[in-house]
Amino acid sequence: MRYDLVIFDNDGVLVDSEPISNTLLAGYLTELGHPTTYEESVRDYMGSAMHRIHELVEERSGQRLPADFDETFHARVFAAFQAELEAVVGAADVLKGLVAAGVPYCVASSGSHERIRVGHRKTGLDAWFRDETIFSAEDVGRGKPWPDLFLHAAERMGVAPERCVVVEDSGPGVRAALAAGMDVYGFTAMTPREKLTGAKGFFGRMDELPAILGS
Repeated sequence: MRYDLVIFDNDGVLVDSEPISNTLLAGYLTELGHPTTYEESVRDYMGSAMHRIHELVEERSGQRLPADFDETFHARVFAAFQAELEAVVGAADVLKGLVAAGVPYCVASSGSHERIRVGHRKTGLDAWFRDETIFSAEDVGRGKPWPDLFLHAAERMGVAPERCVVVEDSGPGVRAALAAGMDVYGFTAMTPREKLTGAKGFFGRMDELPAILGS
């Protein structure tokens, strides 16, 4: 293993949440008078922290989203997660393999701690993560594409950034990893590789990842 720590993004990498959350986000923004398609939501917001949604809407429309936007959106997402969410195929096997090999790993997500844990409980991935290995954009002042979250995770896990590898499926996430001085591999199951510019390599199925990390 070439790395001392594997840092996983959560949404779209460990849990198959992006189709659900972007469908709901596009619908909610449209409902509030900011017409947004599913494709536009994926393009503009996938992989970003919630504050990015507020900033971009205000930048484009001059209007602020309601004060309870985050609360309402998360309530809708969590309800949908309980009904529909599944783990990304092969994610649990990758985590099992890392445990067997004694390789430390953690999750660093733009989502809230509650969102991460709701998704992990629903999919059974909570069996593979202790509280001290879960990091959220809530823990730092700025989320992806800034490097703060990945640097925070590495520091808390006691590993130098250059010894970390990040597994990401979004442009903001790749940029954040590169800014943190970490290698990053792009998961292309949902995101075209041209949107993951700068990644060290690409893979489309989780069962391909162990060989990439161990090469």
